[in-house]
Amino acid sequence: MSLQQNKVLSLLGIAMRGRNLVSGEFQTLEAVKNGTAVLVIVAEDASANTKKLFTDKCKYYEVPVREFGTKEELGRAIGRDIRSSLGVRDEGLAEAIVRQLEM
Repeated sequence: MSLQQNKVLSLLGIAMRGRNLVSGEFQTLEAVKNGTAVLVIVAEDASANTKKLFTDKCKYYEVPVREFGTKEELGRAIGRDIRSSLGVRDEGLAEAIVRQLEM
């Protein structure tokens, strides 16, 4: 695992502890629809349906979406079981995560 990947996972953990993160398909979709999600992360090993769902919804609601990590890695980063989608609700953390992903 690269340094960037570790940084992204630790930023997700910080977001979770600060209650600036929602996880799971239902909660993440709700956050996108009600405008509280500023970034959505979908696991690389999520199903094609899940990826399409979030790509389409995020495009419609103009929320950036990125594919990153495995469901297991995302879940572990936030202290939960496997998670295929996460919604970041803090602008600063979202920007920091995107910066790491684009390195």
